[in-house]
Amino acid sequence: MRQAMITASREKGSSITRVMEIIEAVAKADRPMSPADLSFELDIPKPSIHRLLNQLEGNGYIQTSLRGLIMPGNRLHSMALGILYSSKFKAVRQAILTKLTDEIGETCGIAIPNGTEMIYYDRVQTDWPLQLHLQVGSHTPTWCTASGKLYLSSLTKDRRLTIINKLPLSQYTRNTITDPQILESELVAIKSSKVGTDNEEFAEGMVACAVPVLDDRGKLLACLFTHAPVIRKTLPELLNYLPMLSSAAEQLGRLVDFPDNSTTS
Repeated sequence: MRQAMITASREKGSSITRVMEIIEAVAKADRPMSPADLSFELDIPKPSIHRLLNQLEGNGYIQTSLRGLIMPGNRLHSMALGILYSSKFKAVRQAILTKLTDEIGETCGIAIPNGTEMIYYDRVQTDWPLQLHLQVGSHTPTWCTASGKLYLSSLTKDRRLTIINKLPLSQYTRNTITDPQILESELVAIKSSKVGTDNEEFAEGMVACAVPVLDDRGKLLACLFTHAPVIRKTLPELLNYLPMLSSAAEQLGRLVDFPDNSTTS
């Protein structure tokens, strides 16, 4: 009896460990993985990987694409955001953003990718009466915001094109790019420069730029942005602050207070 309980306990521990390994692998993957990929990478037998994946999908932690590839599900996204909103590094993060906002004289903030949208995760706002008011937690489109375009540019070409061709590409302003080919050309240029820009594409009269916040493997975790009305700063003038943005992004990356590193940001 005692031996049976010990064996059951070990099997339970092994299953929990395997579930956590699967969740971690799916969360960190640069591209959607197949069950066979996960089985090989994690050294889990195929019958076991399929059983565990079915359980995780049934509980909303993962989802399967039409091609049978595994991606994070809504519940996994919610977990990541819950960790993100914890206060562990909030004071330091806010101090970095406050200093940057004072130096630039415009609102600065952090946006994180969430599927085909960006989430306005944190910000420090200036006292100017004229500015773009977005509440923390707001969802913004990827194709017409500086952070969103920067995120899209970080993806592999195949994945990026798949997403672009499925996006609605709604026109928010006269400058919004609604042609997939033109958008792809701009994303290629952003991938090279590592600077996302919004030239009155999301809101009339507002410009923005963004730089990546990277983990220790060079993977984009989030985007650090600043935006301003054109009557105060043009886009070229805003780009003059890139060295300050890049320095602050490095400091934020070292905090590891973002989804991909939540087990250790």
